[in-house]
Amino acid sequence: MSSSRPSAVIVLAAGEGTRMKSRKIPKVLHELAGRSMVGHVVAAARALAPERLVVVVGHGREKVVEHLQAVEPTALPVTQTEQNGTGHAVRIALDGAAVAAGTVVVTNGDHPLLRAQTLEDLVRLHHDEGNAVTLLSTEMPDPTGYGRIVRGSQGEVTAIVEHKDADDGQREISEINVGMYVFDGLLLADALKRVTTDNANGEEYLTDVVGILRGDGHRAGAYKAADWVETQGVNDRVQLAGARRQLNDRILEAHMRAGVTIVDPASTWVDVQVTIDADAVIKPGTQLHGDTHVAAGAEIGPNCTLTDTSVGEDAVVINAVCDQAEIGPQTSVGPFAYLRPGTRLARKAKVGTYVETKNAVVGEGTKVPHLTYVGDAEIGAGSNIGAACVFVNYDGVEKRKSVVGDHVKVGSDNMLVAPVTIGDGAYTAAGSVITEDVPPGAMAVARARQRNVEGWVERKRPGTPSAEAARRAAERAKQGD
Repeated sequence: MSSSRPSAVIVLAAGEGTRMKSRKIPKVLHELAGRSMVGHVVAAARALAPERLVVVVGHGREKVVEHLQAVEPTALPVTQTEQNGTGHAVRIALDGAAVAAGTVVVTNGDHPLLRAQTLEDLVRLHHDEGNAVTLLSTEMPDPTGYGRIVRGSQGEVTAIVEHKDADDGQREISEINVGMYVFDGLLLADALKRVTTDNANGEEYLTDVVGILRGDGHRAGAYKAADWVETQGVNDRVQLAGARRQLNDRILEAHMRAGVTIVDPASTWVDVQVTIDADAVIKPGTQLHGDTHVAAGAEIGPNCTLTDTSVGEDAVVINAVCDQAEIGPQTSVGPFAYLRPGTRLARKAKVGTYVETKNAVVGEGTKVPHLTYVGDAEIGAGSNIGAACVFVNYDGVEKRKSVVGDHVKVGSDNMLVAPVTIGDGAYTAAGSVITEDVPPGAMAVARARQRNVEGWVERKRPGTPSAEAARRAAERAKQGD
């Protein structure tokens, strides 16, 4: 693409999007597959390596500009204060970015399915044919309502005829104008000066530039996208859901063709940034978000949600929610586990049923099997945390850390009150509240001595089923004597 590198790509993202019925979120910031709509468009545009990437903003511009600074800080936002049409927006963009000579690509911020390859092919055709303007077109199964592309004998574009203005013959044409263009920058700037507002809406239309350039004797062409679906814009939430489904299907197909097993694509959702190695298995009901990575041989699901999480080779994650966690090779997570940010599980570690972890390092081969909270903790290798344990990490003011050494056996129903350290090879008795450090190899017992008050139930709870059961047991005991 270096020989045809655009001087600018202009993304039109100023529209209000009233049909989205959204008061809080600007239209182009609605998300699908882990990116905003404009984020998808900007990513496709960035593949062209333009000298300038210009985004025309308008409605909700503060939020859009803030978002662009986060996802594409090199993009130059240009404000269209009044939405006076696409031609007006492009003219403002050229002026704001000081773009003159060179190739100028114009695309739309509400077309999230557009592939970078399609834009590359559009630019390539523009240069190969020596066009002043090249339109992106496609063939629609039902072109009703769209402007038709009329071609001449040499394949050049002779006109764009709106549906309402088309005659019967022209309405038979299935090739439609998508609304994206490549221009010669100097010719575009000159033609925009001659675009009028002599139309029903009183706006400057970019489509008028095509007619002006044709009238000046310049050639207009069109690149026909093979997949009409990718050329569709999003105007409401129904279309957004449809685009989300289409994009997810595309993402899943790419992973499957690369060697990933996805058992049920219909119930599996994967963001565009997610990476999955060959021979991984993704089971039904799984969602993979953000910068999640799944290594070869790992099995995820059913019913998992992983966000910004890495999963090592041959790990198994079942019915779990994992957020900003590191899951090592050959580990086991779940079912019904919750790994919160800062969790790091070493090789062959286990986090089992109804276990929650946060800012916790779990060593190689260590097991936290069930019903436990591990927060702000470091656990060594080969240790075992018994059922129903709590790492008590909050003193009401700040979080404090617990350290458990290698090959430690923490008994069931323990409370480890941070800050506390349990040395290598130590044991703690079931039911203990550990408030002091335990030396290596020691057994810590921190519980009150048991005291049985004989006959308490019959005296204090007479007439209850418990009292009746106790009475019968006492009678059986006497008979046995």
